[in-house]
Amino acid sequence: MTRLRRSPDAYGSTLRLTLGCLLGLELRRVGSGKRMTFAKAGEAALSQWMARHARVCWLEHPEPWTVESSLIARLDLPLNLDRNRHNAFHPRLTEMRAQARQRAGELPVTP
Repeated sequence: MTRLRRSPDAYGSTLRLTLGCLLGLELRRVGSGKRMTFAKAGEAALSQWMARHARVCWLEHPEPWTVESSLIARLDLPLNLDRNRHNAFHPRLTEMRAQARQRAGELPVTP
């Protein structure tokens, strides 16, 4: 049985990366220097913010990939970058994330 691992940081979660960048948290290289997260304090602050403000809902569907593109095309989903270049916020969010990664690459690795 394969067990899915929940990613508690921005390295494994595009949503956490996006929210942290929007909230102005500092992305850092951690551990070996290959992983980029908001480090311990930033990830904790992001988790607290998400607990207060984020809500999740879902609908089970036997083939979710068949409806995802349709939903992205019809709804205004500014935080979804994949297949969403038509969204007016896409270039700005893409740039914010790229700048955060670049800055993190210039900073020393955080243990």
